[in-house]
Amino acid sequence: MDIEGYAKRGILQNDKNLKEKLADRILEIKNISRKHALEIAGAVIVEAKITLRPEGELLSPTTSGVTMGEFGVGSRGMGDFYTHEKIAEVIGRTSAVIDSSHLDDSGVVRAGGQYVVVTIDGMHSRLSDFPFLAGFHVARAALRDIYVMGARPVAMLSDIHVADDGDVAKIFDHIAGITTVSELTGIPLITGSTLRIGGDMVIGGRMTGGVGAVGIAENLTARIQAAPGDIIMMTEGAGGGTVSTTALYYGMHNIVDETINLKFIDACESLLDAGLIEKIHAMTDVTNGGVRGDAKEIARTAGVKLVFEEEKLRTLVNRKVLSMLDELEIDYLGVSLDALLIIAPPEHAHDILECVRKEGVAVDIVGRIEEGEGAELLINGEVHDFTPRFRESAYTPIKKLVGEKTPRNFDEMKKAVDRAAAQAIENKKHIVERLKKG
Repeated sequence: MDIEGYAKRGILQNDKNLKEKLADRILEIKNISRKHALEIAGAVIVEAKITLRPEGELLSPTTSGVTMGEFGVGSRGMGDFYTHEKIAEVIGRTSAVIDSSHLDDSGVVRAGGQYVVVTIDGMHSRLSDFPFLAGFHVARAALRDIYVMGARPVAMLSDIHVADDGDVAKIFDHIAGITTVSELTGIPLITGSTLRIGGDMVIGGRMTGGVGAVGIAENLTARIQAAPGDIIMMTEGAGGGTVSTTALYYGMHNIVDETINLKFIDACESLLDAGLIEKIHAMTDVTNGGVRGDAKEIARTAGVKLVFEEEKLRTLVNRKVLSMLDELEIDYLGVSLDALLIIAPPEHAHDILECVRKEGVAVDIVGRIEEGEGAELLINGEVHDFTPRFRESAYTPIKKLVGEKTPRNFDEMKKAVDRAAAQAIENKKHIVERLKKG
């Protein structure tokens, strides 16, 4: 619980009983005396008042009036993709080979005659109570993002934040999950950061964090290289953090075991060892918004149209995972399957398929790249729209309650987000110019 945020809302509402209410909230979590809870509440209110309306150009944050939840940020749908486009605008043009504007899985710079590939992934927010699982899946996700750029990972780093009342053992459990992947792949976890969420101002046991990775490449397989005439291949997928979360919060706990594998990494290593990476135009992992979301991003980045065959896609989803998703009426094409998408010229398809299959990983041709834009899904030969929804497929009870439909005022919210991004850019320009002048 964010007690600073609670205090600021109470101050703005001129709540006369704020101190007592805040003490009550604190006592719901902390095993302390009421006297001490009131002392904490008083100190929080003092700090909240001082920082509520600070003066100075650097102390006036940009606001849009649109919340993260309203706009679907982090929900791997239209609002999330739009926000990431705006992030790229705020960053601006860079000297990188691949940067945020490419909407790729990782960024790339040149150094010492090689491509240096860098990425970071946040742990799944609903796995806070399952730190080992969170660590395993976020480490695997970070390595996937390096591999799909045609690179070989060389190191990992972690960032862990646990709220004030969280058990210290969460840190160790989370690190154990990360280093399970590390030990099995030989890619070391070499550095990291461990902090409390919000310091003294956030109480409870919540945990969050991320894992970053660095890799080296000679040939890149970025999305922008997808070209008309290419074919699309996909490996088997059993999901990761998203599928684990679905299984956990619907009481289908046995399905979690299906997600614990390194098949994606095995497939990528086999392609690297066989020297086939240079034959591949683009790769990506099926994560953000599922195949629907990845198809949109690839189509936009490369300026092409992607056509998928539903029957081929379905057969590559882990049987137990697919059964769970079907039973819960969750669109398997709109959630993270953690499968590998490979886009390559058709003349190299046989070698790529054989190479991956030799590792015991199922893979097949699931579609093609054409001239045009957007994406299509063929079901029994009929063309169906394949655009992502406002949010990824609702895969927990609360997500089903929130829903996937686009809000009626989405266009208005986009305009507000546009204005906020533009203001942030102006703020950056102003400070840069000021510092350059000395």
